[in-house]
Amino acid sequence: MEHLRLSGLRYPDLVFGVMDSIANAVSDHCEPKIIPDLSIRNIDGKCLIVLNVFPGTMRPYYLRSKGILRGTYIRIGSTTRPAEPCMVKDLILEGENRYFDKEICRELIVNEEDINQLCAQMKEVALRNTWNEHEKAQIRPLTRNHLLSWGILKEEGDQIVATNAFGLLTGRLPEQPVIQCAVFKGNTRAYFIDRREFAGSIQEQIEAAYQYVLLKINVGMKVNGIYREDVYELPTQSIRELIANAVVHRSYNDPGKIQIALYDDRLEVTSPGMLLNGISIQKMKEGYTKLRNPAIAEACAYMKIIEKWGSGIPRLFQECKEYGLPEPELIDFEGDFRVNMYRNNPLLMGREQYIDPTQVNGNPTQA
Repeated sequence: MEHLRLSGLRYPDLVFGVMDSIANAVSDHCEPKIIPDLSIRNIDGKCLIVLNVFPGTMRPYYLRSKGILRGTYIRIGSTTRPAEPCMVKDLILEGENRYFDKEICRELIVNEEDINQLCAQMKEVALRNTWNEHEKAQIRPLTRNHLLSWGILKEEGDQIVATNAFGLLTGRLPEQPVIQCAVFKGNTRAYFIDRREFAGSIQEQIEAAYQYVLLKINVGMKVNGIYREDVYELPTQSIRELIANAVVHRSYNDPGKIQIALYDDRLEVTSPGMLLNGISIQKMKEGYTKLRNPAIAEACAYMKIIEKWGSGIPRLFQECKEYGLPEPELIDFEGDFRVNMYRNNPLLMGREQYIDPTQVNGNPTQA
């Protein structure tokens, strides 16, 4: 174990003067103002000043001399780095209890026909994603009031205006994001086998990316009596959940794209944006969730694309365990969040014959 050398103050009568200097330095250089908690401890006969700075609610905090854009820093692993402009925007929204998807989109003009069309499309998706006839009968038609209550629309005076969520759900956001998908040879990004990019509304992108992954992973056959059952090498519900979560929880201030990469050993889903304040990987495994885009989450929950209660990650771990797969990997790094689901099921591979859809007669195929 490494032992720290505690210097302490040689002259205890200087303690209060030093404490005042520390408090003034923090107050003078940081914006908004930070009031540190300073205390004195006596350890091994040495007088030590202990400084604690507790998490604040007025994010972002920055160096006054550099300004908010150049003076905001974030912690990544064991390093402290200047925050990218998109991260600063996220911190400002979070500190003001605002959400990107609920912000008004001034470039987008909507009328009653646009609203009715989106409501009808969302109900159609909800019905398509519901298999039980009783549950289908309970899906209510959407109205303008539902979209207003979720923040997909807003009232501004006597006008109904669109938010960014409306743009994302209709594919009409001025800078509509896309999902990139690719298949690589081996376990690195050195060699492409195939790649695609999916545009349109976010719900269309989720479905297209999901179908792409199903097309590219191995599928086997299991015979029950006279019936044949297709068995995918990865749990399909978890694949959909991973893609949907990436869309719902990503940072839309970040210009990056959601990337879905299939390697020989894993499916990798990467979404722009670090974890929100107060969220940790351990909390995610336990089912804790905090919404970055609550309007989009409401819409996707209605369309039966996601659950709202944070059950996606625990279910992912459970389904991989039931499939006999290695435990998924959650990684928060460099301004992005990534989930790895590992392939090669040792339980099923011995019972079913799998066909690699990227190989025909030993040669790579292109979609």
